[in-house]
Order: sequence, then C-alpha cells, then structure tokens
Amino acid sequence: MNKVFIGIAMAGCLIACSSNSEIKDLRGQEVSSSIVSTTQSPEEIERSLEKIRKEEEEKEKLRLESLTTLKFDRTEHDFGTVKQDVDNVTTFKITNTGDKPLIIENVEASCGCTTPKKPEKPILPGKSDVIEVSFKAKPGQTGDQHKTVTVTANTAENIYKLDIKAFVK
Repeated sequence: MNKVFIGIAMAGCLIACSSNSEIKDLRGQEVSSSIVSTTQSPEEIERSLEKIRKEEEEKEKLRLESLTTLKFDRTEHDFGTVKQDVDNVTTFKITNTGDKPLIIENVEASCGCTTPKKPEKPILPGKSDVIEVSFKAKPGQTGDQHKTVTVTANTAENIYKLDIKAFVK
C-alpha cells in the first residue's frame, strides 16, 4: 500500500513539475523548468561541463577583446527655464578613444517626456558621433525636472549616465 501511495505521489509530482503552466519571475519574465533523466556517467557529465566551461571562457575572451573606451564631451545638460509641451533638444558628443569600434548598444530615458536617439552605426576609433536627447514637458509637469538617460556600450564600464535638468513654468 505504501509503495502504491509513493508511486502515485511521485507521478503526481512529475506531472506537476512538467506541466505547462506559466510561472513568472520578479521581472514578469516567463520561467520554464524541466526534469531531465540521463544515462551519462559522472565522468561523462564532468567532461560535458568542462566543455561548456571552456566555451563560456572563449565567449568571455572574445567579449573582452572587443571592448573599447569612450569619452563624452559632457554628462549633464541644463535646459534652464522651458515651457510645457515644447521640444527642447540637446546633443552629447561621444568619442571612441579606444582601438576597437564603439557600439552604443542602448540608450534609455528615465521618463516618457525624454526621448534619446543613439548612433546606429559603430563609431570607429578616434571618431565621434552624438546622442540626441529631446525633453518635452507634458501639461501639468511643472517646476524642477531631473531626468536621466542611461547609455550602454561595449566598454569595460558598460553603463553611463547622462543627466538632464530643466525648470518648467
């Protein structure tokens, strides 16, 4: 009787563990899980793991070899006093100070009233391009405004912060 109960409980657990229900992590991303049975010996498993480790090390080596350096002409801009519902545009000059092409992977604003545009092509060593940032205060958005644009690039310190300020009357 106990063996039957344990067998049913294990089967139920396997069915529950392999069900296709959506489970979300803290970021709202879907998480999938599976149970895999293997006939590999411990030595075969260790060889497989070592192969995976080497592949990951090679990927990291390639990533490190493609890193470069950059310099901004400035990292903050104050628009001063601006009106609501008016576009205010500035640019941040970015120079590739390294010896590999600079890739601006992403630019993201902290608020919907701020819109950044990134260079689409890699910036060659010694060359420059701009990140354009537009700030447009919405109706009812008044007073001191402080916004951030986050820039991600293929550099050792891969995340940079650009600050935007304005006083909206």
